[in-house]
Amino acid sequence: MNERADTAGPVSRRLVLEHDRTLAEQADRHAVMLESMLAILRSSRLDDRASRTMAIDLASTALMELRSTSDQQLSTMLESVVGAFARLRSDLRPLARFGGLDVQFIEPPATGRALPGEVAHAARAIVRSAVLALVDKEEAKRVRIQWDCDGLNLLIGIRDDGRGEITGHDDSLRPIAERVSALDGNLEVSSTVGWGTSLAIRLPLDPPPEAEPLENSVAFSPRERDVLRLVASGVRNKAIADQLGISDNTVKFHVSNLLRKTGAGTRSELTAIAVNSTRNRP
Repeated sequence: MNERADTAGPVSRRLVLEHDRTLAEQADRHAVMLESMLAILRSSRLDDRASRTMAIDLASTALMELRSTSDQQLSTMLESVVGAFARLRSDLRPLARFGGLDVQFIEPPATGRALPGEVAHAARAIVRSAVLALVDKEEAKRVRIQWDCDGLNLLIGIRDDGRGEITGHDDSLRPIAERVSALDGNLEVSSTVGWGTSLAIRLPLDPPPEAEPLENSVAFSPRERDVLRLVASGVRNKAIADQLGISDNTVKFHVSNLLRKTGAGTRSELTAIAVNSTRNRP
């Protein structure tokens, strides 16, 4: 039996055994794939062009499957910030080697907190996308990438020597902004024409705490609770008045109070707050 499994607790032992089994299955699957590639290349029934095409297709399929399996495993594991950064360097090596791009890596501190797999995977994807965007839109020849960890967040800095014309609203950065936002992170873009663009990205290492139901944190009257519930359902003022048997002006009065008490600036914001409150209600 594996020595790690002998010294681990029941839960850890099960995880180790599952991991080992997955690796064994993966090794067998790719051994078959490599044997198949050799068989194709050695086949006397195929000419050089056909065998090369088939081997490339088979290799591409194997690589995509390997990366997909690897990413699924990493999403449930922890990665050291140094290890995650090393994998990023490996990902970008072909671009630096064959694309003529000078990529400078500023190593993160070895003492940084381990990264949740989801954060490490997303961070690499974000940096890869950002580098491609900078090269394409900025015509950058040099990119500097820096990671750091303050214990609560992964801090990513990316700077190029391009034209310095990208803004935070640029379409090329939209996928990056959406991914950062999905992790409750923050993206700042700073550009200077002729000097390049800098991206500052903050990714929290822990999921955001579940919001307390709004009705538990704000003092509402019974009627305000009724109005808030209907607002969350998308009901307009006139329909609210009809359902509650009150006048339109009274509904407007309650909505005004709800805006003030919740700090919402518009009815749309109030609706979003109300919907979120409804979802988090026990």
